[in-house]
Amino acid sequence: MSRKFSPKVVTANDLLVGDVVYFTAADQWTRNHTEAELIEDEAHAQIRLLDASAQRNVIVGAYLADARAGDHGPEPVHFREVFRTRGPSNYAMGKQVGERPGPRS
Repeated sequence: MSRKFSPKVVTANDLLVGDVVYFTAADQWTRNHTEAELIEDEAHAQIRLLDASAQRNVIVGAYLADARAGDHGPEPVHFREVFRTRGPSNYAMGKQVGERPGPRS
């Protein structure tokens, strides 16, 4: 018995910088999860993954990640994907640079 398909986004890592990126409906890569294309059809998801994976000069490690529709665009479902939207877990680099609490040394 096959599992029911759940909505997905295509995600990967930027080849040069390493940041987490998401594939948009316009065949562009964005660092913002809410701008990703939310794919609700399994066959279309496989085609979009092939389209994304063909951009080997831009990204590495493309895969389909579970997502759901949110008020401002797709939202990650799994905690791993929530962590990936935030960037590296140290505050010295990545998307969290401006979010560090307290004074910097």
